[in-house]
Amino acid sequence: MTELRQVSLGSSNTPISAIGFGAMHLAYPSDCTNAVAEQVLHGVVDLGVTLIDTADRYCRDEADAHSSERQIASALRSHSEDTSSVCVATKGGMLFPDGMWVRYGKPEHIRATIRESYVALGGQQPIALWQYHQLDLNYPLEETLGVVREAVDEGLIRHVGVSNFSVEQLVRARQIVDVVSVQNEYSLWWRGPERDGILEYCDREGLSFVAWRPLGGKHRASRIAQHESVSRLAAEKHASPCQLALAWLMAQSPRIVPLPGATNVAHVADAVKSVALTLDDRETRLLADAIAEEPPSLRLATS
Repeated sequence: MTELRQVSLGSSNTPISAIGFGAMHLAYPSDCTNAVAEQVLHGVVDLGVTLIDTADRYCRDEADAHSSERQIASALRSHSEDTSSVCVATKGGMLFPDGMWVRYGKPEHIRATIRESYVALGGQQPIALWQYHQLDLNYPLEETLGVVREAVDEGLIRHVGVSNFSVEQLVRARQIVDVVSVQNEYSLWWRGPERDGILEYCDREGLSFVAWRPLGGKHRASRIAQHESVSRLAAEKHASPCQLALAWLMAQSPRIVPLPGATNVAHVADAVKSVALTLDDRETRLLADAIAEEPPSLRLATS
């Protein structure tokens, strides 16, 4: 396995790689078989990535719930080397009926899905990082996260994170259970965390900020090289445009862990190289000026 720069998960003593891997698209594209997914996951681990992110509803439909978790657990078991250092992060609190995301934070559901995730991930060790996928306003946060706190006490969960949360929601969450990380969208194309205070809060409080869709989504990422100034900088730095976009994110805060996804190892290998890429102030400004922010619609659809 390649050794990749490590950071701490929040203020815990749990090390994770400085860049993670989002496994969502290994779970249900029609052309991604379990064999292909296993090959990609083995390649991810070989590249030194030790944070793999999924969710209980990264699946084809409700009948297929927890399939991504089982897929990852199987791939880690079949790897020829020791994978005990890999931190598998999962999420709960959503349903996926008929291909549509629905928030569902009912405490009884959360209690059940945590246990199902625990079993799907092997049932031998606590879930390394369990994250509340998105706040469901139909149920008091105190009741929903109270169930999560109970799961921590029972040894089903080691660390707790939240996803798609505001600062106010995060402050409330931390009064209920110890939270080590926030997973929100952030990229050159969507800079909301700079305005809404969540990134500043994570910096101040020592929480990890896991950035989902760090390349702005498949279509935006494929267009980044069309910007002449970006292409010129990529040539100067001997880097790909996507590496520049990921390095730009990591330059914004030492707390940021980008979470790119891919369905082939080559794309992961390209992304991982961004960890060793440093940008000075001029270069970060150039990228920020070159890529106009495009607030994505239906951002949750690719969380």
